[in-house]
Amino acid sequence: MADGVSGEVILKDALIAAMDEVGTRFEQGDFYAPEMLIAARAMQTGLAILKPLLVGGKAESAGKVAIGTVKGDLHDIGKNLVAMMLEGAGFEIIDLGVDVAPQIFVTAVEEGAQVIGMSALLTTTMSNMGVTIEALKAAGLRDNVKVMVGGAPPVTQEFANQIGADGFASDASSATRMARQLVS
Repeated sequence: MADGVSGEVILKDALIAAMDEVGTRFEQGDFYAPEMLIAARAMQTGLAILKPLLVGGKAESAGKVAIGTVKGDLHDIGKNLVAMMLEGAGFEIIDLGVDVAPQIFVTAVEEGAQVIGMSALLTTTMSNMGVTIEALKAAGLRDNVKVMVGGAPPVTQEFANQIGADGFASDASSATRMARQLVS
């Protein structure tokens, strides 16, 4: 920054590139969740420094993602890691939190979310992902948003297909890649 490098260049060529490398190493088994969490937190720190420059320069967002753990589920470690990785990849994040009712996801789409990310750890709450997709349909918004799901092992690509989701991600790195595909 002191050398006059723009915030957007630092974001794209350094921070996002570094997070892409972290994601690749995670997928190859060289990094594990703790390393990803450390990298994501470092990314957030860097973003906090860059935000004033990015806002002033109006850096282009990769897209707007609303993410939450579905109704009845209070587990958020995975969701938080995905949110950090997505933010590190340049997405605007709307963190809806845990125990999120379908109507809250609907409202996020009404307010401009391009992608909905739903997480469930408990098999008893997985069905709420499908309920949320049905709520989007009932509101006439399903065609306006891409839906990706993830969570514990019962949440799979097959499950995503069954409930009508647009994608499944098994970890934060693949969620970032999936979100990029969904908004392109």
